[in-house]
Amino acid sequence: MNDSNRLEAIAPILKNYLVEPYFVEDNGIVQKVYSNKGTFALKKIDPTIGTDFVRHVHLLYQKGFNRIVPIYPTMDGRYAVLYDNNLYYLMPWMPNDQKEDREHKNQQLFRELARLHTLSAKEITVNNEERTEHYEKTIQQLEKQQEFLDGFADECERKTYMSPFELLYCLYYNEISQALKFSKTKFEEWYESTKEAEKARMVITHGKLSSEHFLYDDRGYGFFINFENARYGSPIHDLLPYISRALDTNPKRNDTTIEWMYHYFKYFPFKEDEKLLFYSYLALPIPIIKTTEKYYRKQSPKNELKFVRQLQHRYWHLKNSEYTVMRMTEIEAQQRQTKEGAQQQLD
Repeated sequence: MNDSNRLEAIAPILKNYLVEPYFVEDNGIVQKVYSNKGTFALKKIDPTIGTDFVRHVHLLYQKGFNRIVPIYPTMDGRYAVLYDNNLYYLMPWMPNDQKEDREHKNQQLFRELARLHTLSAKEITVNNEERTEHYEKTIQQLEKQQEFLDGFADECERKTYMSPFELLYCLYYNEISQALKFSKTKFEEWYESTKEAEKARMVITHGKLSSEHFLYDDRGYGFFINFENARYGSPIHDLLPYISRALDTNPKRNDTTIEWMYHYFKYFPFKEDEKLLFYSYLALPIPIIKTTEKYYRKQSPKNELKFVRQLQHRYWHLKNSEYTVMRMTEIEAQQRQTKEGAQQQLD
């Protein structure tokens, strides 16, 4: 689509804002619009998510959270325009040319995420039957995964000559199994600590948390974008995918990721049951189990080199996650001991 066609395509939408476009840059689902009223970002989204998205953003504004890129209303007060079977909304264009290191950006991101969760937090009534059903289904699933790990290890060891993947899997088997058992233990502890609770804490989650979705304005303030997947849920739903991606590297002691978490906890401390659930999910070795299942189900001939590389990469992720969880549980234990020691001195 050339420039004039792009202008023609969006002009009817911008008419609702009394904005006259001069030039448009195509950025996929986002158009950068130069106009008589300044530079804007016009974004296209699926109409099915539009209502919830606008409602959640409005609620956050009302709660005093202003670190979302503003959404401009049309002249008749709507916050999105339905046009040609798509929904569009208009925002200011963020320059995002702040020159600072990634670490500082993540510190800001986690602080603002904690504020978002704090301002939107609410207690909801929990159905004990549904919680028990969720617990039993999850335990059953974890036990099936353990059965698969055990069975595949036995099958490999019965062979006279293992494939390179099978040999590597057998070397990793004990650590994968230990991670799965640790995850199951923490999940059981979570259930024991919450099975009598009538309430649970929910927050508005961003839904697609990423450093690419945290932009800076010309004053250097950070703002979240891409709120279309926002919904009420556990704060873990924001943190877990972000932390997991950060740990998807070569093996290393990722203390920086732990610092992000405790920076977040400074502004939005997790309750004990939330920590147990977070540790359970973070320790869960799903990526390496999926790679092993994919190899097991794949018909011959198999690309051994490709599968071995995948298995090794997933193993590194497992070890990085293991270090993070173990270090955080150590810190928690030290904090408890310090608190108990201080209390004993007072007594």
